Amino acid sequence: MERLEPIKAAHRFIDTYFTNCNAAILAGSVVRGQATATSDLDIVIFDEKIEASYRESVLEFGWPIELFVHNLSSYKDFFLMDYNIAKPSMQRMVVEGIVLRDNGILQDIRQEAEKMLEEGPKEWTEDTIRTKRYFISDVLDDFIGSDSEQEVIFIASTLSFLLYEFVLRVNKQWIGTSKWMVRSLQQYDTKFADEFIAAFDTFYRNREKVKIILLADKVLQPYGGKLFAGFSIGKDIIQK
Repeated sequence: MERLEPIKAAHRFIDTYFTNCNAAILAGSVVRGQATATSDLDIVIFDEKIEASYRESVLEFGWPIELFVHNLSSYKDFFLMDYNIAKPSMQRMVVEGIVLRDNGILQDIRQEAEKMLEEGPKEWTEDTIRTKRYFISDVLDDFIGSDSEQEVIFIASTLSFLLYEFVLRVNKQWIGTSKWMVRSLQQYDTKFADEFIAAFDTFYRNREKVKIILLADKVLQPYGGKLFAGFSIGKDIIQK
């Protein structure tokens, strides 16, 4: 089947399969102007007749389509879930998306999503920061000490996410995975994002560890640096 233009394909899909839905939004990379040859159409649908939310993948009108189908209350659970893990994918789709259909319900839902995005994720506690410092320190030591060409590749991968998560969460920023790691870093601080990417790029190209080690020290230093001695989990509970 010939591939239609994305907005036309999305409208055709809604008109064909969700004729009576309350609202529908086209979101994702095609809306942000970041589409690639393998991009799909992300469509969020609100339908008061749906008993429970669901996600479904289909091929229609020349496109792979990811459906996120909700009734007029189930989306709130997903807003809360995304808020708790600091990955606001649902909120972003609702706010950034192109409206395909709306019988008047979207304004309140979008305002709800916008408010959550503006406020940012839940702030980490001092205990959480301390725990994260410890695990970053542990992986960093593994990275520094490893002389295995195979193992160090995966240690570096783990360390990259831990450092990325730490920087953004201590600064009350949203996080993501995969391509959203780069995007979230750039939204937070383009200079730091460049430094972060360069450090890991140098390692993966040349197996040079120094830039990553210095980056980790820079990230941890304002919060007390590396942590090992004196750290414990559950000791107070056991003693009680």
